[in-house]
Amino acid sequence: MLETVEQETGAVPEWSVIWLHGLGADGHDFAPIVPELVRPQWPAIRFVFPHAPKRPVSINNGMPMRAWYDIVSMDFRSRADATGVAESVQQLEALIAREQARGIPASRIVLAGFSQGGAIILSAGLKRSEPVAGLVALSTYLPEVDAAPSQLVDGATSQPVFMAHGSADPVIPLAIAEHSAQVLTTLGFAVQWQRYPMAHQVCGEEIHALGDWLQARFAQA
Repeated sequence: MLETVEQETGAVPEWSVIWLHGLGADGHDFAPIVPELVRPQWPAIRFVFPHAPKRPVSINNGMPMRAWYDIVSMDFRSRADATGVAESVQQLEALIAREQARGIPASRIVLAGFSQGGAIILSAGLKRSEPVAGLVALSTYLPEVDAAPSQLVDGATSQPVFMAHGSADPVIPLAIAEHSAQVLTTLGFAVQWQRYPMAHQVCGEEIHALGDWLQARFAQA
């Protein structure tokens, strides 16, 4: 089981949000976002921020760092190491199972991720026959996008998706993210797409929009 940073907004959490960080960061990276995101009327939430394992990253001259997968190519269609992606999806599934064991059903678990973390969230979402409450993919893309139709399992498209991206992102070009959103929409996912004048980052307007989207998930439970 991955080590995690956890925050609970109430004594008895009714929901869980599992949030995966980006390349080279760790589970502390998005923890400060909780007070900016959470609203007073929301149910109690457990935020789980796991640390990715350290592994050599090819495009960074093999330097070991926290990464959900190796980046083996500049071509986004083959950029992500498929074995690493599969391993990280399995580790995410273990975290989901732990939340279920702690009393949170899959229908009240939200999966979120930034950059590499978001790529894992989208990959996992395709393969979940037991849907979670929603998928949040920030400044990211769907790995192996051409293979997505063959990876999709029954029931997965019932998971709503929130995707947001910067129009000036120098790490993952906007067109790559837009293509991923279009593919997910074609497959049958309900994708809320947000675009902001920013680089590879998050912004206040984006967090507010995500809050609105999460509030809609809570209201439907």
